[in-house]
Amino acid sequence: MKKFLKYFGLLLLVVLLFVGFTTYPKLDILSGFAAKSVASGIFIDNRPLEAIQQGDNDIDLVRLAKIETNKDSKFATASVYGLKKRKAIYREGLGATLVTDDFDETKPYLVPNRTKTETNLPFPYGNLEQKDTLFPEVNYEKLNLAVADAFDKNGEKIKRTRALLVIYKDQIIAEKYEDGFSKNTKFLGWSMTKSITATYFGILQQQGKIDINKPAPVKEWANDERSKITLHNLIQMNSGLEWEEDYGKISDVTKMLFLADDMPKVQLEKPAAFAPNTHWNYSSGTTNLLSGILRRQFQNHQEYLDFWYSSLIDKIGMHSMLIEPDMAGNYVGSSYGWATARDWAKFGLLYLHEGNWNGKQIFDKSWAKYVATPTPTSKGEYGGHFWLNAGGKYPDVSKDMYFCGGFQGQKVIIIPSKEMVIVRFGLTEDEDFDFNGMMREIISSLKK
Repeated sequence: MKKFLKYFGLLLLVVLLFVGFTTYPKLDILSGFAAKSVASGIFIDNRPLEAIQQGDNDIDLVRLAKIETNKDSKFATASVYGLKKRKAIYREGLGATLVTDDFDETKPYLVPNRTKTETNLPFPYGNLEQKDTLFPEVNYEKLNLAVADAFDKNGEKIKRTRALLVIYKDQIIAEKYEDGFSKNTKFLGWSMTKSITATYFGILQQQGKIDINKPAPVKEWANDERSKITLHNLIQMNSGLEWEEDYGKISDVTKMLFLADDMPKVQLEKPAAFAPNTHWNYSSGTTNLLSGILRRQFQNHQEYLDFWYSSLIDKIGMHSMLIEPDMAGNYVGSSYGWATARDWAKFGLLYLHEGNWNGKQIFDKSWAKYVATPTPTSKGEYGGHFWLNAGGKYPDVSKDMYFCGGFQGQKVIIIPSKEMVIVRFGLTEDEDFDFNGMMREIISSLKK
């Protein structure tokens, strides 16, 4: 028995050492995710801490984090078993930022200038409620059943849809929210923010200020093989730069989002692993590098901050939207865009109308075609920072469908052939939620 206890003790020690060795480095990321999630949820959307813990932070290991909040000073901290405590601060006009111990919270900071113009027009072009318009070609009973079926029933926790919005010919024809959420709720789009970031290059190109087919304006690459990488390559995610996008471990993306102070630098400093235009590789680092490149187009930081809102977000009335920055002041264009479902829908409608917003051309109509053109080697699944159905991933949906997609199944779906935009927010990915079936049933409610 003594020998058994001795060997059992040694085995237990080995197991504990292994778990500690493999898990301890992850605690920075787990605590960082939890703190950032809580600070944003509470101070951007006024969500109760308990709701955030049971929803947004209901993820393996992340749920172990212990949270503390300070509503007066507007920050949240998180730690796992008292280890690796992380802090996220909220600043009015900027949102929440995960900070390190050496971040100077007393330093003055700039905020974007926002412009909100009240108009006497109904949604989507104004602030008034739309008139009740019934389309004879829409089977509303079938549509409402399809929408209701996307939500959990009787206390289930399977589909986990929080919001579903269907727009047809610029009219909301269906809108439903889970209890605790509403048309005024601000939702985190996660990687849907990537599509917004890319749009600024379409805007600048229309203004004649950039040419996406020229080498990316990154002076650090001037004397090596990366000098051949174009903005087009970056926008299509096939620059050939080294990058690991794995959220289940310590990888390039988790280190960038939860440890880096200057996120664009993480991808900028990566070496080339492949020749440009030969290897599609999804990279949040690439999007944040594009955010950094945008910053270099302006004479000062204030102009960069303002441009994101004045040229697009506020221009099309997405006044609830907020893009959060990193510690260095770069917008985290890969992941941190917040807005109501209706405002996210406006972004989809902008693309449905090929850049035209109520008579004003925000970007050239060719840009909408460009972002929906498949990236080489992506098997028809990805375009210019938009996901595509060109490869038939969703077999019951037309192949002209393309969409903004984010972690846990956030989607702004654009279907030009049906004059339709569908917005879905929730906490489930394609593996756990039948997006193909949801879209099929919604689309089939059109009788034509």
